[in-house]
Amino acid sequence: MGSRYGGLKQIDPVGPNGETIIDYSIYDAIRAGFGRLVFVIRKDIEVQFREIIGSRFASQIAVDYVFQELDKLPAGFTVPPGRTKPWGTAHAILMAESAIQEPFAAINADDFYGAHAYRLMAEHLQSGTPDYAMVGFILRNTLSEFGTVARGICQVDEQQLLRSVVELTKIAPAGTGAIDQADGAVTHLTGDEAVSMNFWGFTPALFAQLKAEFVAFLQRSGTELKSECYIPTVTNDLVTAGRARVKVLRSQDSWFGVTYREDRPRVVASIRDLIARGDYPEKLWV
Repeated sequence: MGSRYGGLKQIDPVGPNGETIIDYSIYDAIRAGFGRLVFVIRKDIEVQFREIIGSRFASQIAVDYVFQELDKLPAGFTVPPGRTKPWGTAHAILMAESAIQEPFAAINADDFYGAHAYRLMAEHLQSGTPDYAMVGFILRNTLSEFGTVARGICQVDEQQLLRSVVELTKIAPAGTGAIDQADGAVTHLTGDEAVSMNFWGFTPALFAQLKAEFVAFLQRSGTELKSECYIPTVTNDLVTAGRARVKVLRSQDSWFGVTYREDRPRVVASIRDLIARGDYPEKLWV
C-alpha cells in the first residue's frame, strides 16, 4: 500500500528507461532459471498493474495474478469493522495456493535483492530438497536513514540452518549498530545480525502449514485493526516446533529498497552503478 512511501511504490520507475524494482527482480529471476511469475495484488489495482507492469512480461515468462483481499478468510472468520490494513505477508502467500504446484520463491515487490540471491535460491529449489530457504542479508546494509524499518532478525546454526527469526518492526540506525523501539520495548542490535528481507524459498507443503498458522493468528488477533500475520513469524513457529527446516543462503549482493520516498534517489543511483559495472543492460526489455 506504500503508506510510508506515499504512493504505489511498486510501479514507481527507478531505472533509466522507466524500469521498476520489479523489472530488475524478474530479470534476475528469469536468468536464474525461474519459469513462472505470480503477482499477489489487490483487485482494485489490477487494471493499472496489468497495463503498467504485467504487460511487460507476457513475452518473457508465464504470468498469473492472484488477489489479496481482506475478506478472503477461512470459514468462521469475518473482517472486523473498521479494518483496512491487509492481513500481512503470510496471508499474501496463502492467496497464491491455487496458482502454485511446484517449489517457489516469495519476494517483496519493492526490494532489490541482486542477481546472486536469485541464483542461490534457484539452485536450492532445483536441488529437490524438502528444506525451505531464505536469503540472509546483513542488518546494517538494509536500514533507511529516513525512518524505521521492519526486519526479521535471524539466529543461524553452524550448518547454516535457521534457528529462529523474530520480526522487529521499528528498527533505526544507532551509531554503528541499530535500535528497535516497538511497543514500548527497546532492543539494541550490533548491525551485524543476519536478517530476512522476505526472500523465501518454499515447497507447496507450506500452504497447509500456512492455513493452520493463519487460523491460529485469527483466533488470537483477528479482531484487531492493525495486526498482521508475518511470514517470518510463521516460519519461526514452524522451525521452533520442528515442523520445518530452513537453509539460510548468504548473498554477496547488496540489498536496497524504497521504504520511504527519500530512499528513491539512492536506489536510482545504485542501479546506475550496477549498469555501469555491466551487471545489467541499459535497457532491460528489448
